Amino acid sequence: MDENNVVLFTDDHGNEVEFEFLDLIEYDGDQFAVLLPTEENADEVLIMRLVPDEDGNEVYEAAEDDVVSAVFDLFKEKYKDDFNFLD
Repeated sequence: MDENNVVLFTDDHGNEVEFEFLDLIEYDGDQFAVLLPTEENADEVLIMRLVPDEDGNEVYEAAEDDVVSAVFDLFKEKYKDDFNFLD
């Protein structure tokens, strides 16, 4: 992540994809990053779990679907006055 709160991932096809880091949410003892694609008209967030790698550095890994829903519910509650969420 750089100073502009941008996280860069490489997709399955080798393309770099940028996400804006919105928040870090704690759930069930783990930390989850809530990320928004930087492309125009992005309307869905990506939620990734932060885990330590073999060197102790934090890396992102896919979160399970049921956890994603719970984390997103916490995020929506925290930012209900800042964002217009669609159900």
